[in-house]
Amino acid sequence: MTADITTCDLLVIGAGPAGLAAATQAAELGLSTVLIDEQPAPGGQIYRAIGQTPVQNRAILGQDYWHGLSLLEPFARSGARHIPAATVWSINALEGNAHEGQSNGYEVAYSVARAGQDPQAALLHCRHLILATGAQERPFPIPGWTLPGVITAGAAQILLKTSGVVPEGRTVLAGGGPLLYLLAWQYLNAGVKLEAILETTASGQWRQALPHALGFLRSPYLGKGLKLLRAVRKAVPIVSGVTALEAVAGPSGQVAQLHYEAAGQRHTIAIDQLLLHQGVVPNTNLSRAVGAEHVWNERQDCWEPQVDEWGATSVPHVSIAGDGAGIAGAVAAEHRGRIAAAHAAAALGRISPATRDRTAAQPRAELARATRGREFFEVLYRPLPQFRRPVGDTIVCRCEEATAEQVRHAARIGCQGPNQLKAFLRCGMGPCQGRFCGLTVTELIADEQQRHPRDVGYYRLRFPTKPVTLGEIATLPQTQASREAVVRFKK
Repeated sequence: MTADITTCDLLVIGAGPAGLAAATQAAELGLSTVLIDEQPAPGGQIYRAIGQTPVQNRAILGQDYWHGLSLLEPFARSGARHIPAATVWSINALEGNAHEGQSNGYEVAYSVARAGQDPQAALLHCRHLILATGAQERPFPIPGWTLPGVITAGAAQILLKTSGVVPEGRTVLAGGGPLLYLLAWQYLNAGVKLEAILETTASGQWRQALPHALGFLRSPYLGKGLKLLRAVRKAVPIVSGVTALEAVAGPSGQVAQLHYEAAGQRHTIAIDQLLLHQGVVPNTNLSRAVGAEHVWNERQDCWEPQVDEWGATSVPHVSIAGDGAGIAGAVAAEHRGRIAAAHAAAALGRISPATRDRTAAQPRAELARATRGREFFEVLYRPLPQFRRPVGDTIVCRCEEATAEQVRHAARIGCQGPNQLKAFLRCGMGPCQGRFCGLTVTELIADEQQRHPRDVGYYRLRFPTKPVTLGEIATLPQTQASREAVVRFKK
């Protein structure tokens, strides 16, 4: 090992609410802790740019966003090290005399992008990993979703938080889920005029959600949600029961029209921007690449890592905290981060199991409160099958421009799963490594072959999980193992 390789007890990947809380808790428990994140400043997606947003009028983004500030100061004084603008692209178990079911730790390769410089790669050795990679928006593959002027609601919210940028012209939001209405509310606070919200939630979905209403009525979501909905409904026309969407380009190639169906009638609306959203799902690329077991969540129609009550995965000394382990929201992610940190400290022998349990008691109680009512949302906003399982020429894999019909045809002629599909269409082999198409591909094959998605499976992910150049690899520090890997033949 060389001095160029950072070492620590715990590495936390992701500086959202789960990662910030986990790193803070771990450092306070005596672990040498490093927090790596792709963004230049901590906050993750929900609290993105919380310490430096240009949106200083707190009424625009709302109090829930500004709650993120309460995580920054404890983290800053915790003693944990923060490595910003760093992309992790490889995680490998360190070799050695590991005990049965244990680990000698992990070697993590990452690249740091500093302003005005080429990315520089580096190595880090840690004894325990907490993945706090959060959620990503569920793919919303409708005809025209790749046109200029069509983006996700989450991307639009990032522009608002990081740069204070809001849309001009005729803007329509389409889809379902709390984030759609939260963004609409934030836009209204910022003075943005919205043409309409096209709600794709099934009109009878509330009946299925009704058995979970008691928990929702006792949750903090009720009051906040009603206030937000009243404000949005008062200012924006809302079309309910939308069953089909199609974005159409104008002469310039930009999106210009939106066709939609509601109540059996087809309508067209002129637009300049279309913002799409149909919920979020766990970001599982890193957890899959390290070999953690995953299961299919029936209620949310997505894959999620299999974790225990401490966030521990099937891989020794790898834990997952926050929405990356299952969608539960930002406040819940905080508490799951603290619980995972307590487990890591005990797993590394820094604290006793009894101390771990005492440390986790309060976060567990707060987690129970934060997740009360989640089932109601999950059932109410479950996306309709036609918006998860497209047909025809709708693009599925944006990297390779593979269409729904191409994927379905491959399934009809015998393609058994996403990994075999790579040989047919290269789906999942582009820069995004399946993040935008993985769920859709699984569901399309399942739909064509009348199989369950869990039997179809998902892409087998390998490192590097993000694009990395040869130049970056060349900047990695030399180790004895890397030197011995290069054999020079003597004449």
